[in-house]
Amino acid sequence: MAIGLLRLKPRGYDFPPYRPPSEARSLLLRVTRGCPWNRCTFCNMYKAIPFERRPKEEVFHDIEAAGELCADEVRTVFIGDSDSLAIRPEMFLEILERLYASLPKIERVTTYARAKTLKRRSLDHLKFLREGGLTRLHVGLESGDEEVLKAVRKGVTPGEVIEGATKAKEAGFEVSLYVILGLGGRKRWREHALQTARVLNATDPHFIRIRTLVPRPGTPLFEDWRKGRFELPSLEEILEEELLLLSRLQVNSLFVSDHISNFLPLEGKLPERKGEMIEELKEALEEVRVNPSLQRRYEEKIALAFL
Repeated sequence: MAIGLLRLKPRGYDFPPYRPPSEARSLLLRVTRGCPWNRCTFCNMYKAIPFERRPKEEVFHDIEAAGELCADEVRTVFIGDSDSLAIRPEMFLEILERLYASLPKIERVTTYARAKTLKRRSLDHLKFLREGGLTRLHVGLESGDEEVLKAVRKGVTPGEVIEGATKAKEAGFEVSLYVILGLGGRKRWREHALQTARVLNATDPHFIRIRTLVPRPGTPLFEDWRKGRFELPSLEEILEEELLLLSRLQVNSLFVSDHISNFLPLEGKLPERKGEMIEELKEALEEVRVNPSLQRRYEEKIALAFL
C-alpha cells in the first residue's frame, strides 16, 4: 500500500490512480490529472479523466499534509499522473523544492514521462529538473516497431523514443523503458521483438520493464481482439517473442519482469545474467510445449487482470 493512503485521504489528498509496481512503497503525489495524449488503443488507464495541470496551491496543500503526517516514513515519491513533465519546468522545480523541504528523508523522486515530451524539452530544462531532485523517469516504449506503434496509435516514433531517452540520460536521469509483449499480435511478433531490441540497444536504459498485453474492455484493441481483427499470441508465442528480444539485447540494463500479466518472473542485470535468463525462458518454453494445461492456466491468469 502506498505510504499515507489511510491517513491522507481524510485530508482531501488527491492520490494518482496509477503507479509502477516499483513505486508500491512510495508516497504518491498528483501534479497532473489524466494523459495529454490518451489515444493509445491498448490503454484504458485515463480514458475517463480529462487532462489538466493541477493548480500549484492544491499540490502544495497535499505536500504539506504529507509532511505533517508522514515525514518520517517517506523515502521515495512517485509523481503522477501520466506525463508530469507537461507542466512548466519552473513550476515543477517549485514543487520539488517544497517536497524536499517538507519531507527531508527523500532519497528518490520519480514520474511517468512521454518520450515526445522529453524530445521537446531542452537538455537545459531536463538538467534543471534533475538538479532540482527529480531522479527517475518511467517511459512507455511499448514497441520499437514503427508499424506496431502506428497501429496502436502510440503517437510517437522509435526515433523519438531514442532521442527522448538519450537526452534524459544525458541530463542525469535514471530511465525505465516499458515493453509490452504481444503488442504486435501474431502477425508482427518477430518485427516487434527485433525492432524493440534495436531501440533498447540504441538507448541502453537503466531499466527494461516487461509487461504482457492484456486486451482491456473499453479500448479499441479489445474490440479488435473480440471481433477477430487482432490475434492475441499464445503463451508459447509470447515466450518465443521474449526469448528473441532478450537474445538480441546488448545493453547494461536491469531487465525486470515484475507484473501480474507476465507468465515468467525474470529479473537480472544485463549482460551478466543474460545467459541464465535465456536458459530460464527456454526451460519455460519447453514446459509449455509439453504441457497444454499451462496455456489454460495462463489464460486464467490474464483474465484476472480484467478484475
